[in-house]
Amino acid sequence: MKYEVRTLENKKDGEVDLNPAIFGLPVRSDILVRMVNWQLAKRRSGNHQTKTISMVSGTTKKPFRQKGTGNARAGSLRAPQMRGGATIFGPQTRDHAHKLPKKVRTLALKTALSSKVADGSLLIIDDIAMKSPKTKELIDSIKSLGLKTALIIGGEKVDENFARAAQNVPGLDVLPQQGINVYDILRREHLVITKSALETLEGRLA
Repeated sequence: MKYEVRTLENKKDGEVDLNPAIFGLPVRSDILVRMVNWQLAKRRSGNHQTKTISMVSGTTKKPFRQKGTGNARAGSLRAPQMRGGATIFGPQTRDHAHKLPKKVRTLALKTALSSKVADGSLLIIDDIAMKSPKTKELIDSIKSLGLKTALIIGGEKVDENFARAAQNVPGLDVLPQQGINVYDILRREHLVITKSALETLEGRLA
């Protein structure tokens, strides 16, 4: 399938052939949901923790005698019912990640790319190199390309001037080609890929 290539100045720069096995798949929301949940679960720190009775600092002395006080019997000031005591069934440090087969992850990435083609939200650009890290020049280029929020995928290394200029632009994410992922593709309106990144990506997913 033929797809147009543009420059940063929004000029036509030829065409490329997109692999329909990567960019022409039907959009399956169930696969995308599974992948996004997997990504967000993996990034959770899981470091929330409450203290059990063994973690609470305090005396081990019995608070008061067993009988004759009129109170319920108690064996520790660190017990859950005591002020400053332990927490029962509270959250503990754990890993929130779960398994997702590699074939499903690969299919999810292909599906996300296909969804951008289906929406007309994919833009292939010849190169993102800039002569100087001028944010104003980048904003002018973005406006000329009709972009509001976008994920921009560069080559193995993103051009330093472009990356520095993009730091101050809200709604603009810039990643090297090995960092492309489903969540970032879906959270931005447009996906912009350089020709070099496209070749590497197709070779990886073919």
